[in-house]
Order: sequence, then C-alpha cells, then structure tokens
Amino acid sequence: MERLDRIEKIMEENALAMAELRKSQKETDAQLAKTDAQLAKTDAQLAKTDAQLAKTDKILSGLGINLGHTAEEYFYYAMEDKKQMGGIQYQDIEQNLKSKTKKLEDEFDIVLYNGDSIGIIEVKHKVHPSDIQKLISKKAENFRILFNDYKDYKIYLGIAGFSIPKEVDDEARRNGVAVLRQKGNVLEMEDNNMKIY
Repeated sequence: MERLDRIEKIMEENALAMAELRKSQKETDAQLAKTDAQLAKTDAQLAKTDAQLAKTDKILSGLGINLGHTAEEYFYYAMEDKKQMGGIQYQDIEQNLKSKTKKLEDEFDIVLYNGDSIGIIEVKHKVHPSDIQKLISKKAENFRILFNDYKDYKIYLGIAGFSIPKEVDDEARRNGVAVLRQKGNVLEMEDNNMKIY
C-alpha cells in the first residue's frame, strides 16, 4: 500500500509538473508569437529603409555625375580656344577620350596634342589627394599603352577642379602637375539669333 501511495504521489507531482510545463510552454509560445510579429515588423521597416537608401543612392550618384560633367564641360571650353598649358602651345584638344584593350580601359577627360607633347588634364568637381596620386601613377602610363602612337611623346599632367584644397594644390605643384581652377568671370554668350517675345 505504501508503495501505491508513493506511486500516486509521484503521479500527482508529475501531473502538476506537466501542468506547469504546459503553462510555461503556452507562455513561451505567446512570447515567440510576439517576437515573430516584432521581427516581421522589423523586416518590413528594413525593406522600407533599404528602398529609401537605394533611392537616395541613385539621386546622389546622379548628382555626382552631373557635377563631374559640368566641371569637365567648363574646363574643356575654357581650354578649347587657348590650348596652352605650362607655356606649351597645343594644336588639338579632345574631351572624354576613351580606349580599352583586353587588360586595360581608361578615359581621359581632356587631352591636348602637338607634334611631340601630350597634355592630359584630369577634371574633378572637387579634387582630392588620391586624384593627384592616381593621375601621376596611372594616367600617363595608361595613355602610352592605350595610344601606342604617342608612346614617345612627352606627357604633361594637369588637374582641374572647381574646388582644390590648399594641401592638394601643394601636392600637385610638388609633383609637377599643373593646377587649373575657375577664376573670374568667364562667360561665352551665343546671342546672334535672338528674337523678341
């Protein structure tokens, strides 16, 4: 009988433990459901944030491209009539000269030519120190490889920008790179075809 009482007591304790376990599991299930709902809400917010970041990135990328094109156009037209850099007169000028091989591709913003010299001008809206280093370490060599007819020409480098911090200007000058910046009131007006409105 005593053994039967012990078994019943153990069964009662097990039943209570099972009830407590079921209760705890229901609480856990409720907490998991709440967590799942919060995660779904977070996922939706992250998707919305990702979409907004992609939209912002597209806008900023377009703005950067437009600023770069504006600077390139300005300096090209400023150099088109003069065609001179470092006291050297050039006969021809090209804008956005591109070339590629199987292993190399490059674009040159402004290129000046004469019988024995090439002037390569890299144009940036705002010039950074890395732009000077890239110009010195890559552009001249890439030009010689991509335009083999000019491999024996003397190559002179220039950096042009609307914003050139002093330390960048100093670095360019230390490395023998011409610095071109906007100065004064440069304006060309095409008004021969005006009419009254």
